Amino acid sequence: METLTTRNTYHPMENLLRMDRLPHIWCPGCGIGIAVTTLAAALDKAQVDLNNVCIVSGIGCTGRVAGYVKLDSFHTTHGRAIPFATGIKLANPNLKVIVFSGDGDLLAIGGNHFIHAARRNIDMVVICVNNFIYAMTGGQVAPTTPLTAYATTSPYGCVEPPFNIPYIADSAGAVYVARWTALHVRRLATSIVEALHKTGFSLIEVISPCAQYYSRINRLGDGIDMMRFYHTNAEIRHGENTKNLDIPFQSNIICGKFVDRERPSYTERYNKWRTQIKGEDNEG
Repeated sequence: METLTTRNTYHPMENLLRMDRLPHIWCPGCGIGIAVTTLAAALDKAQVDLNNVCIVSGIGCTGRVAGYVKLDSFHTTHGRAIPFATGIKLANPNLKVIVFSGDGDLLAIGGNHFIHAARRNIDMVVICVNNFIYAMTGGQVAPTTPLTAYATTSPYGCVEPPFNIPYIADSAGAVYVARWTALHVRRLATSIVEALHKTGFSLIEVISPCAQYYSRINRLGDGIDMMRFYHTNAEIRHGENTKNLDIPFQSNIICGKFVDRERPSYTERYNKWRTQIKGEDNEG
């Protein structure tokens, strides 16, 4: 007779997730777990050698991701995920490096590193989960908090214009830029696969609910309510000019693949330069 102890309990993502660390610590209604599941599905679909993949995250709710994926993973200090990942890539160019962190970590304290990695075209995939708030530390205003939205540090509404993350990445030189919500799991997985097969700096923004802080203080309901909002208000516009991708408070969210171009990566430029220098030295 089959019992709970004899039944096959194999999980289809056991080779990608650290099952001994589940259940995760994210709040009910949070979209980060969905993003992690989508990453695992994309890695499987991309058929990349997991022995040559590493993931780097910073501090914050999304920064916990590195502890749940069964890859070489690095949980770095606040804002330093991208420079840490840059060091990994330059030390071993054969690795596929993924940075998986939040909007506060990557675009606030880590903003300087973000733009320069895109400018240099470091070969990495950056997945930025944007929940419009500093969630882990109490719900303060972040550089992505929409105008007029409430936060614990903006009790009368945010007065700071937020970052347009795809526009920053595009302007700085990223070769691949896309945005999806936590609702668009299949499209998000496709974008991650495309980015994994791309050489250069790729940015994928994932709009995610934060039911405990951002949604609650703005009286937007729970995670399911936010998913319904994405379903009704997400507008897919592939190729849209990234200047037009601001996200006003409780307005339409433009999603899609906006940038997909070719540009020599930092490693390619460096190797070409080194070859030229060696050739000149040999001639001399």
